[in-house]
Amino acid sequence: MTVDLRPYDPTTDAEGLYDCKLAFERGLGENTGGDDKATVYEAKLTDGYRDRWLDWVDRCVADDERCVTVAVDAANLVGYVFVLPERLAMIWDAAVINELYVAPDYRGTGVADDLMAAAVALAADQSLPLDRVVLDVDPANERAQAFYDRYGFESWGEMVARPVDPD
Repeated sequence: MTVDLRPYDPTTDAEGLYDCKLAFERGLGENTGGDDKATVYEAKLTDGYRDRWLDWVDRCVADDERCVTVAVDAANLVGYVFVLPERLAMIWDAAVINELYVAPDYRGTGVADDLMAAAVALAADQSLPLDRVVLDVDPANERAQAFYDRYGFESWGEMVARPVDPD
C-alpha cells in the first residue's frame, strides 16, 4: 500500500477531499455523542455546505498551498490534514490543526503519522503568537486521543459551546 503526500489541488482533488470530509463529519457524529449528535452532523451536510466548505478550503489554500495536505494512493484520496493558514493563527494564538482524517483501511499504516509530520512542519514555518499547535478532539474519541497523546498533545483548557439561538 503506497501512499503519497502532496498539497491539495482544487482542480483534481475537490471531490475526493469532500468525500473524506463527509467521512470525517459522519465519524464525529456517529462515534462521539450518540444519536442526537449524529443527526445534527448529518443534517448539515447539504450541497450548500459542500460548496461553502470547498470555497473556504480554496481561500485557505490560496494563502498557503501547504495548509491542506492530501494522502493519495494509486487512484484515491485516502486522507488529509488541514492546518489553518498563518493569517488565522490569532484565532487560538497558535497553529491550528483544523482536521486530520485517514480512511479506515489506511489507519495503522503510518499515513496519519506522515500527515501529522506535514502539519507540524507547516506550523514550524508559521509566525505564531504562542509556539504551539492546537486542535480540538472529543475525549470520547479514544483512538484519536491516543494518537495525539503519542505526539505530545495535552489538554490546554476546555472548549464549551451553546446554541446561537438565544432562546
